[in-house]
Amino acid sequence: MAWWGTFIGGTLGYVFGGPLGAIIGAALGGNLDRGIKMGDQIDMQAGMGNQERVQAAFFTTTFSVMGHIAKADGHVSTQEISAAKNIMAQMQLSAQQRKAAIKFFDQGKSPDFPLEDVLKQFKKECHGRRNLVQMFIEIQISTALADGKLDTAEKRIIYIIGEILGFSRSHIDHLFNIARGAEATASDTLTLSQAYKILGVSKNSSEAEVKKAYRRLMSQHHPDKLVAKGLPDEMIE
Repeated sequence: MAWWGTFIGGTLGYVFGGPLGAIIGAALGGNLDRGIKMGDQIDMQAGMGNQERVQAAFFTTTFSVMGHIAKADGHVSTQEISAAKNIMAQMQLSAQQRKAAIKFFDQGKSPDFPLEDVLKQFKKECHGRRNLVQMFIEIQISTALADGKLDTAEKRIIYIIGEILGFSRSHIDHLFNIARGAEATASDTLTLSQAYKILGVSKNSSEAEVKKAYRRLMSQHHPDKLVAKGLPDEMIE
C-alpha cells in the first residue's frame, strides 16, 4: 500500500497531469490541489516509470474505465455494481481507498468521460508493460460479463480499449475466451473445447504446443511478475 501514501501526499514529480490528473484531483479534492499545480509547472516526464506511479495509474484507470463500461448499455446493473464492489473487497481497500475507487467509477459513468485520452495516458504510464496492460483489459472484460450477458455497446468499447492499447481484435476475443473459461472453471463446467480456447490452441495441437501455450499463460499471470511490472499489491487477489 506504499503507493497510496505517495498518491495522497501529492509528491512533486509524481502527481499526474492530463486526464488521469483530472480524475484524481476530482476524486481526492484538496489533498492534491497544490501538487497538481506544481506538477503542471515541471517536466511531467520526471519520475516516469516509478513503480508507485504505475500502480496509481493502474488503480485510477481500472476503476474509472470500469464505470464507463458498466454504463455503456445506458444503465449500470446491480450485477456490475456488485462486480466492482467484489473487486474492492478482494483488494481489502481501506475506507479512504474504497471511497476513491467509487469516485473513479462514478466519473467513468459520466457521458463526457474522455476514454481515449485516459487510455492513451495509461498506456504511456505503463511503459510497454504488456502483461500489465493485458491484466487491465481482463478486469474490464470481467466487468462487462458481470451481469451474465455481453451487450453490443460493451463489446464495442472493449474492442476500442484493445485497439488503443495495442491489442488486436483476435487477441481481445482470446481474452474473452479466458474470462468465460474462468467462469466455467469456477462452476466446474469447463469443457475440453473451452480449455483449448483458453490456451489459444486447437484440439489438433501437439503436446509440446499445448505445454508451451500453458506456460505462456502462466507467465503472463504470475503474481510476482505482475507486481514487478506495476500491478498494485492489493490487486493480486
